[in-house]
Amino acid sequence: MNHLEHFNTLDPRPKLTVVGAGPGDPDLITVKAIKALQTADVVLYDALISDELLAYCKPETEKIYVGKRPGESHSQDAINFMIVEKAYMYGHVVRLKGGDPFIFGRGMEEIEYAKSFGLETAYVPGVSSSVAAAGYAGIPLTTRGVSESFWIITGTKTDGSLSQDLTLALQSTATIVILMGMNKLAQIVSLCETAGKEDLPVAIIQNGTTNNQKMGIGTAKNLEQIVKENDLKNPAVIVIGEVVKFANAETLKEQLFNNNLI
Repeated sequence: MNHLEHFNTLDPRPKLTVVGAGPGDPDLITVKAIKALQTADVVLYDALISDELLAYCKPETEKIYVGKRPGESHSQDAINFMIVEKAYMYGHVVRLKGGDPFIFGRGMEEIEYAKSFGLETAYVPGVSSSVAAAGYAGIPLTTRGVSESFWIITGTKTDGSLSQDLTLALQSTATIVILMGMNKLAQIVSLCETAGKEDLPVAIIQNGTTNNQKMGIGTAKNLEQIVKENDLKNPAVIVIGEVVKFANAETLKEQLFNNNLI
């Protein structure tokens, strides 16, 4: 049975635009993203999206929360189906996702699914928390004489495990950024110790770029202690590398002040 039979095909040009909302600060949204929201008939948005961004939508735009926080029932399959259903019913669906949709955001999965049902698709990049959270805390991921490259690694693969790419990254001098790794701290410490990198500087940044941003600094061997002492929780970004030495409490305070967050 053709699944398209479930959908109203009166609209000849159903469309999906996958949009990056940025890392949290609503001012980091792009002009192209704003234009997409202004033309959306339906917006499906995630848990970490600033509500201020929804104000760019038309008054009649249907706004649907599809976050995936613990205890919430919005499965990826359900979201995929809703994208196609709403596009055929109303026209232009915007899938508003935190950070950049192509960095551990499942953006391509949603685009490929939509294409399989004949939807026109588009992608609007967003500022990734992997870069912005560190930057707002005064930490450059690369800087001459300290770090010439960086890795962005997921702490939670599809099967729930920590990416083994961390082992490879620790063999280099690159800055390492771990997303979704707060539940893997013991494993991260163990891998750092095995690689002889337990004394590398580490920063953990919670709610990066927002007025609730918090940061803890220490060394890799003390990751769990840093979290406990600073009461850090998800969503958080873990940065490992010599560039962390550029950050301190005053740097963080100044950065927040300059961006009108305090």
